[in-house]
Amino acid sequence: MIKFFQKNIEPNRKLRSAEIIVLVLLIVGSLVSYGLGFSKVNSSVGSFSFVQTVEMTRDFEMEDYDGEEDTICDVTYRAGDKEMIITYSYDEYEKLETKGITAYEFKTQNGTVLYFDHQDVNKKELEEAYQQVMANQTMPIFNFANASVILALSLLIMMLFSRQFTTYEKSWFMSIMVLATIFSVLFPEESANGVNGIIIMLLYLLDTFLNILCELLISKQSRYNFLVSVLVEIVEIAMCVVLMYRFATMATTLFFWLPIDIISYINWSRHKDEDEDELTVVRRLKGWQEILVIVGIVLWTFVVGYLISGLDIATDFYNNKSIETAIIYIDACASAVGIANGLFIFFRFREQWIAWYICAALEAIINIISGQYVLLILKLGYFTNTTYGYIKWSKYIKSHKEDERLTIF
Repeated sequence: MIKFFQKNIEPNRKLRSAEIIVLVLLIVGSLVSYGLGFSKVNSSVGSFSFVQTVEMTRDFEMEDYDGEEDTICDVTYRAGDKEMIITYSYDEYEKLETKGITAYEFKTQNGTVLYFDHQDVNKKELEEAYQQVMANQTMPIFNFANASVILALSLLIMMLFSRQFTTYEKSWFMSIMVLATIFSVLFPEESANGVNGIIIMLLYLLDTFLNILCELLISKQSRYNFLVSVLVEIVEIAMCVVLMYRFATMATTLFFWLPIDIISYINWSRHKDEDEDELTVVRRLKGWQEILVIVGIVLWTFVVGYLISGLDIATDFYNNKSIETAIIYIDACASAVGIANGLFIFFRFREQWIAWYICAALEAIINIISGQYVLLILKLGYFTNTTYGYIKWSKYIKSHKEDERLTIF
């Protein structure tokens, strides 16, 4: 193992020293950020005082509860930039008739403003509300800490396996991760389905890191991409469960992508390039096969989209039924293209890059509608590396004049 890393580590001493320095700074920055964030979240509320009453209006657009899946319901009240969220049981929620409410404003010794629906607030209630406000305020700090850890891991991989990647590939990989770090701080995620936005952002960052590493390995015709892909599927299943959305993608990931990753690794291992052991032999798709694939995608989209849109699945990630239905059909189409992509990869067809283009475009639409801006960085990585991979595979096919007969093994 030591000899392997000695053989593949960054050969340029000055560049390697610079990478080590940046690596240390990222780790230190992450530890400091975690320490600062936890100290604020766990700080004491201290003394507090009642300030005034504020009349607030109920925000009905934030509500979408039906009682079948929802046992607790969060109701948001607003007055300008002032906001108060009250949690009710579903029975209490059904009995709510008022469109407005009187909020009682309290201020802590450090100037933090808290709102309650009653004036006789005890210390425990204030502590809990204060910690929640602190958690929201420190979200960018925790996002930076999480992003720094993943960015440090990215840099470590590029340094230890430097000889395995070209300058372009290393630059592309690190650029995407730096952009993801910036976006995670500028566009923090709100909590959803009772899960803190910090956890959701961490899943987004892991998804970005693993996906671009996986696609980079695919462009290099490396069979090891499938080992990374297994981790990708696990993270994406976790995202679907946490956010209670994209169930077509979750089912496809669970029952198709995980098995296909394993058998694809075996298949690619059987088709190594004769001259370069790390490369896998790739080829092109025939015209009639393309037509069958397109017909299959269209049928899958409408059938699966129709079935899932008929399910009564509650989620507070979307608050508009029309948008939610549109997302379901787009997701069904993305899952169909994803299945085609998986088969193309298994059979080592160059057309898998075209499927990547389509999948990336569909998922970018979902990300924009959902406000998942950090994941747009991942799509940017898809578009750029997909072009790179398509060109690389095309050159390989042309130079090796691979036999295009359809054979499974």
